[in-house]
Amino acid sequence: MNTNNPLVLTFDCGTQSMRAVLVDKQGNVIDKAQVKYNKPYISPQPGWAEQPASTYWDSLCTVSKQILSAHADLITDIICVTVTTIRDTFLCLDKDGKPLNNFIVWLDQRRAECKQPLSTLSNIVFSAIGMREALNVQRKITKSNWIKEYLPDVWDKTYKYVGVSGWLIYNLVGDFVDCSASQVGHIPFDYKPKKWKSEKDIQFALFGVESEKLIRLVDPTQILGTIDHKASQLTGIPEGLPVIASGSDKECETLGSGVLDESGAALSFGTAASVQISTKKYVGPTSLLPAYPAICPDLYNPEVQIYRGYWMVSWFLKEFAEKEVLNAKELGISPEELLNRELDKIKPGCDGLMLQPYWSPLLKQPEGRGSMIGFNSEHTRIHIYRAIIEGIGFALYDGLLALEKRSGNNTTWLAVAGGGSQSDTICQITADMFNLPVRRVQTYESTGLGSSIAGFVGMGCYDSFQHAVDNMVHFVDEFRPNPETHAIYQELYQEIYRKTYARLQPLYRKLYSIIKY
Repeated sequence: MNTNNPLVLTFDCGTQSMRAVLVDKQGNVIDKAQVKYNKPYISPQPGWAEQPASTYWDSLCTVSKQILSAHADLITDIICVTVTTIRDTFLCLDKDGKPLNNFIVWLDQRRAECKQPLSTLSNIVFSAIGMREALNVQRKITKSNWIKEYLPDVWDKTYKYVGVSGWLIYNLVGDFVDCSASQVGHIPFDYKPKKWKSEKDIQFALFGVESEKLIRLVDPTQILGTIDHKASQLTGIPEGLPVIASGSDKECETLGSGVLDESGAALSFGTAASVQISTKKYVGPTSLLPAYPAICPDLYNPEVQIYRGYWMVSWFLKEFAEKEVLNAKELGISPEELLNRELDKIKPGCDGLMLQPYWSPLLKQPEGRGSMIGFNSEHTRIHIYRAIIEGIGFALYDGLLALEKRSGNNTTWLAVAGGGSQSDTICQITADMFNLPVRRVQTYESTGLGSSIAGFVGMGCYDSFQHAVDNMVHFVDEFRPNPETHAIYQELYQEIYRKTYARLQPLYRKLYSIIKY
């Protein structure tokens, strides 16, 4: 490093857009460039969600050129590149690194038939521990199994089966390599030691991916490679610049939110809403789910995810908020900002309107569906909107209680990130519901910030993650809970929300048997 102003160039590949951010050693986002994809995904058939591999790579090249051309005087200050991406989104590559299919995006709902049974031993073991049915569901929604069944020619030609991060890194450095902390999804990854499962592991066969098709892994802060000549020509990034491993988007977001110990929890108000904690103890959120690998090497990030969390806001805008969409365009603001201004007009509890956001099947309850109860003639579209926000909040609160119970942690504060965190009202609703102070960091680009932190640690600018977080993460807003409002939310949670699914489950099962969705 020959600079007094070291910068990290981070690419953050989301479900709906690609971002490039330039971050300095103090955690300041010098600038960002963003490109929204034409569509978050394409649906060749109902329930399918795909994205051409070129969409992600071409978008990275575009935002890279944009941000570097705007800051040509700072290019020599860039000490490394990092990449963070969405999870559980995979692609088949041939030996030349060419895509054999589209990415199957994490929102995809197709299922394999899995006609070929698992071994007798596997079935005996899974049955003995009460996991056979749940693991069979996981096997069917594993997209590598679907590809093997329905695209056997593609699978036969597959040299490497990679996530979005592996694809982008291959294009940057010309090698089949990825970060261990990016391996979150339906793949044979052993989350406790943070490495690929052995073929002798009884769960290995669930995923249908041969060992030789798995990509080489390095740990966070290690060098994945350097920008090769071709990538330099396409992106404008100087050839030879190191690419440092960071991790997947949620884990980077938790780091960028300053959650490095058991006292805090990170709430993500993104397309998939989630709550994560950081703990040295390996403990999954349920007996069937692992604790994900944190960016910090001695930590894990157990997580509860609301699969289509703030996606429901997009759904609401599309189906119910044409007026707000048009008005927002005239005012030059986002429709979400306009809707959020209306939230305070509705009392906590939405005058009795309650939503449970199980918009996608649950791991142990594949018949699960979302519900909204309590309608009367006084309710408006804004009541529905606030019920969505509160419903996501109740689900995250329920998730945090489960994480605390399994980990033994006692959370004393919350950090918020993602699109929904830009709203002061949503942050206050969260503080009131959880009865905990809610903190917001200096930038909405907390995922990019977390990835950049890994870059600075990897390049030796900081000697530890704690040192980096102390210098780069700054809390600029805090929302304190209102005890009276919390009492309302607590009664609604205890008496209504947590009882809703159990009461409706028999009806969901009957629906499942009738329509077989």
